Amino acid sequence: MSLSDLMMTSAQSDLASVSSCTKSKDMSGKETCSPNLPLVYRSPKHSRLSLEQINEMRSDGSLCDVTLVVDSVHINAHRLVLAASSNYFKAMFTSEMAESRQQEVQMVDISPRTLRTLIDFCYTGEISVTDFNVQQLLPAACLLQLNEIQEVCCEYLKKQLDPSNCLGIRAFADTHACRDLMRIAEKFTHHNFQDVASSEEFLFLPFSQLVNIISSEELNVRSEEVVFTAVMAWIRHDIASRRRLLPEVLEHVRLPLCPAKFLVSVVSEDPLIKSDARCRDLVDEAKNYLLLPLERPHMQGPRTRSRKPVRYGEVLYAVGGWCSGDAIASVERMDSRTGEWRCVAPMSKRRCGVGVAVLDHLLYAVGGHDGQSYLNSVERYDPATNQWSSDVAPTSTCRTSVGVAVLDGLLYAVGGQDGVSCLNVVERFLSNYFSPVTMILLLKTDYYHIQSYLI
Repeated sequence: MSLSDLMMTSAQSDLASVSSCTKSKDMSGKETCSPNLPLVYRSPKHSRLSLEQINEMRSDGSLCDVTLVVDSVHINAHRLVLAASSNYFKAMFTSEMAESRQQEVQMVDISPRTLRTLIDFCYTGEISVTDFNVQQLLPAACLLQLNEIQEVCCEYLKKQLDPSNCLGIRAFADTHACRDLMRIAEKFTHHNFQDVASSEEFLFLPFSQLVNIISSEELNVRSEEVVFTAVMAWIRHDIASRRRLLPEVLEHVRLPLCPAKFLVSVVSEDPLIKSDARCRDLVDEAKNYLLLPLERPHMQGPRTRSRKPVRYGEVLYAVGGWCSGDAIASVERMDSRTGEWRCVAPMSKRRCGVGVAVLDHLLYAVGGHDGQSYLNSVERYDPATNQWSSDVAPTSTCRTSVGVAVLDGLLYAVGGQDGVSCLNVVERFLSNYFSPVTMILLLKTDYYHIQSYLI
């Protein structure tokens, strides 16, 4: 017997010794045989090691079947790897395009450094995005249809947003159809409008984008004065070509929401406003709104509607309320940046229908119902210490559903109901006490527009 015959016989003997089934006995003692399950092995390293090997072959030119040429720079590659990574190359190499038969393919609208970086990603799955290359990588990734790189660049730019660059990033995102980045940049602009309006980018905004921003309900400003001041700065930056646009821009400034003093002494006296009939009409409209409070219900429109009072990076409080058939004292706050709710110190009393407002960075809780009786007690919360204090004099009337807001630096409690009827009582908080106020006094004040803000 030859050596090879001997080895074959030995191998057959070894295989025969491996049972093709698992033997066992059933309840009657009869022997049964169950087929062995196959062993399925998946290598966790195979894909990575294979790509590493292919990348090494690319480095020394082994089995490369295409050369990408840009500005006289030659980059060797494998069609299969490029087509598997990029829909752009897949379409190029699997269609009847001339490039599918060419050994060298000319690339345009992309720099050699950027192309090499993206080809390296196709082979390694790694890329470094920096301040210096993100503006080249994003359009190139769009061109080559590398969707993953587009997303990475957009995420990087989101983290770089600040008032000095958000308008530029928004325009960049719009150009390259990065809708999510554009939405985030717009939201950032609205929430930080006062700082954005002070940036150099703001002065170079095109007319259409300026109108889009200042007409937004989401614009976050303490006063419409901020919007007017920003608009006039934009007009005066290029007064020769923009002066004619002033009436159209001013239509989107909510002049009726400006304090009367500012409207009369600043807006009305501005030379550009005084020299344009349409602008003067808008100012007159605002003055009428201020001077004729009883007519305001008939004068409502886009310019009399307050913007949403949300400040980026601040917190929203949910105070008291009704839960499981009873009034509650719990308080939660939401960080507007993260969207997360967390419990803070509860009030000393259970309150539903409680009125809340912020004065001097303290949160006041006025009145409400504790589940058994109507309340006139008041307490205030200090976010810095996470504590409530009750060293505040009560209102004169026990009531729930009371409207509470700050006007001209003073806290007011308006209306509500006491279980018998709706109330027309108005009280003002001054020197730690609430005192009655007549509606005539309220109407005479320069500040007619009450609005609550987050702290």
